[in-house]
Amino acid sequence: MTAIGTIDRPLTHDPLKQALMTSYTTSEQPHGAAHADFITAGAITSRQNRTREMQLIPEALARAHMDDRMREVDAERHAVRLVAARRMQRRAERVSMRARRALAMAVMH
Repeated sequence: MTAIGTIDRPLTHDPLKQALMTSYTTSEQPHGAAHADFITAGAITSRQNRTREMQLIPEALARAHMDDRMREVDAERHAVRLVAARRMQRRAERVSMRARRALAMAVMH
């Protein structure tokens, strides 16, 4: 049997121009192989779907990467806000203590 192309190295990358799989007779067909009508009917559409899915993989990866980065940025932004809030709280407590001391000094004298 002469093969025009293989699955890994097809003669053409256009799914519509690729040769369909050859059908076996019942004695030659390997155990567990699909029926000939299934092979010829769905071969072109399955190749097109696989190609479309493979073309969309980089977009899906980029989208997932951007979602991860956005989550990281949001977490970092939240951490920065928390640190600033704690710093302002400590500053307010120091000012409050200073005011109490000043009031106590004014009352004592």
